[in-house]
Formats: sequence, C-alpha cells, structure tokens
Amino acid sequence: MFPNAVTETIDENGEVVRAIDKDVLMQEINTKVVDGKEERYQFTWPDKKKSVLLANAPINKTLRPCREESVDFDTTENLYIEGDNLEVLKLLQETYLGKIKMIYIEIKTRYLIQNAAA
Repeated sequence: MFPNAVTETIDENGEVVRAIDKDVLMQEINTKVVDGKEERYQFTWPDKKKSVLLANAPINKTLRPCREESVDFDTTENLYIEGDNLEVLKLLQETYLGKIKMIYIEIKTRYLIQNAAA
C-alpha cells in the first residue's frame, strides 16, 4: 500500500531483510510530517555507516605511472588507472583536487578510467 516506505536492513543474523521506514511511512500517511532536520533527501543502503567509515579511513597507497604501457605519456591529458575504485578515488581526491574533468568507473572489471585531466 505504501511502497516508498518499504526498505531493507540487516537483521541480528547479518541477513538482509525487508523493513518499513517509519519516517517515510509517516510522511506517506500524513500531509505534513518531516521530523528532525526538516526536508531531506536520502540515499541509503544496509551497512551505510560501515561504508562511510571505510570511505573515511586513511590510505597508504601511491599512484605509479607505467610509462612503457602508455601512449604519449609526457604530452597526453588522459590517464588510465587500474585498481580498487575506493582506493583510487581517495588518491585522486588528494592529488588531483580541482583538476579532474571526468571520471569513468567500469563496474564490471573494477577499473577506474580517468579522462581529460587538466
């Protein structure tokens, strides 16, 4: 009856189970209910808090160029980077902040391709 209120969570056994989001349900059945910090948009999933901690964890990796595998390495404005998406994004955030025009992440192969670095 209220499909927007249906969500998923992780139960005490670590299994993903269907659940009802009380805040969304209250909003659906009432004309004005926004508790807490008023209007909000949400993008959420099971274990989101754990993911946020992982994303903010420090990293001790380095990007290393492969000049022999590159084409026109010294003159190109494009980089091809292979690695764990999260780790590579963390490295790029620190090193190339404000310099990246576009990032393409190939989900199937877990490669990150960064094009047109300025």
